[in-house]
Amino acid sequence: MNFGICNLSVVPVRLEPSDKSQMTTQLLFGDIFKISETYNNWCKIIINYDDYEGWIDNKQFLSLSKDTYNKINSSPKSITIDLVYNLTDITQNIVFPIVTGSSLPNIVNNSFYINNNKFVYNGHIITDVPKTDKKIREKVVEYAYKYQNTPYLWGGKTPFGIDCSGFTQMVYKMAGIKLLRDTNKQSTQGKTISFLSEAKQGDIAFFDNEENEIIHVGILLKDNKIIHASGKVYVDIIDHHGIYNANTKKYSHKLRIIKRVV
Repeated sequence: MNFGICNLSVVPVRLEPSDKSQMTTQLLFGDIFKISETYNNWCKIIINYDDYEGWIDNKQFLSLSKDTYNKINSSPKSITIDLVYNLTDITQNIVFPIVTGSSLPNIVNNSFYINNNKFVYNGHIITDVPKTDKKIREKVVEYAYKYQNTPYLWGGKTPFGIDCSGFTQMVYKMAGIKLLRDTNKQSTQGKTISFLSEAKQGDIAFFDNEENEIIHVGILLKDNKIIHASGKVYVDIIDHHGIYNANTKKYSHKLRIIKRVV
């Protein structure tokens, strides 16, 4: 099995090995993965962070040895917090932007190496995750608001386009909590909260359709509010029935379950 790392800003991960295939998720700079299969100019990958599988163009990553992959996997990773900030590849004399939630392995004095390439990043990074549940919850809310007004994008994970489970995954990633990629998988994590009145800010609410399939997720705030990605990332009202949109005066999503992962 071969290994790789995303060395570009954002890389689409597709359902099938074709540029016409739908994007199911994205790699951000610093994401590492295993390569399980190749087909023409495409590689099927297993993303290290959440075991998500999909296809990427073989020109859109940097190959790693098994030893380097394991070293990066076991090393502390700083997470970028800037909406977008330039990263410099000193070795190739290239400057390019990376986005919120990108991973920088073994960064020391603003620089790090991938293979023999030296990179320099002078932006803001998260080096230490909060230690208490209260602080984690505060950070979850802080990071969630960073994505406010981000347009909805199926498979997206960036401030320029994000889906509902990509939103929750990225927010919790920056707070030091690992969530799975898809909404239905995230709903299997954490402790079930029986009533909305018992929920705390930072808890995760899931919503289902008429077939009882969990199809949507958002992060609870104080005062019966929720922030979620639906059309865009914004704040709505929530009660025991579900999400109520003040503009349309209608319920948009039916509440299924509330989970606490902190």
